[in-house]
Amino acid sequence: MNPTVARLTLRGLLGRRRGILLLVVPALLLFVSAIASGSSGDKHDLTVKILGQLGLGTLLPILGLVVGTGAIATEIDDGSIVYLLAKPLPRWKIITTKLVVAVGTTWVFAAVPTLLSGLLLYGTKDNLALGYTAATLVAGAVYSALFLLLGVATRHAVVAGLGYALIWESLIGNFVKGARTLSVQQWGLSVGQAVAGDGAITAGVSLGVAVPLLLVLTVAATVLASVKLAGLTLAADE
Repeated sequence: MNPTVARLTLRGLLGRRRGILLLVVPALLLFVSAIASGSSGDKHDLTVKILGQLGLGTLLPILGLVVGTGAIATEIDDGSIVYLLAKPLPRWKIITTKLVVAVGTTWVFAAVPTLLSGLLLYGTKDNLALGYTAATLVAGAVYSALFLLLGVATRHAVVAGLGYALIWESLIGNFVKGARTLSVQQWGLSVGQAVAGDGAITAGVSLGVAVPLLLVLTVAATVLASVKLAGLTLAADE
């Protein structure tokens, strides 16, 4: 990990416009949870809907998109990436540093609010809050790697990522049974199911399938992003 790259990446992510956008997701989740906590309905069902469908299923992919693409896509678009590539740094180290910053940022703005929302809605019963927090941690890491790759691979990363987040993860991954095996959200839920109490969280993928897929996609996205970034260097030299 390179401290200079990490500092520049963090500064870019927490800039005025993007920083405000990052605050919207946790603020919305906490706001909805605060209102719902006063409801007299089934608390477990309500928590599952808010943390699972809204938080993990919709808000987390969008947050991951903002962070993952923002970690590098802006530098590529405005050409400032050339100055970074001119440094004698291995391209994989640039990517892994940016990934670490992206994952850490996603965890702060997604996992922490998820835990607070879970405790607000359901307390410590059934480890439900911890389960969804664990799901958010692992899914957030995968989203960061995936959207970082998109940021390097295409200039239309935000559009492509938004389509993936809203169509595949929020709709198809939730409601089409056969597609759940390839849903990051379902992989996260599988981990959350293992952490929470029996029957507290329902996942469409077994833990034995989810964990290898989580690892493979994260590693593959990181490697491909490094290769793509090396290609940008060659293109600049030509």
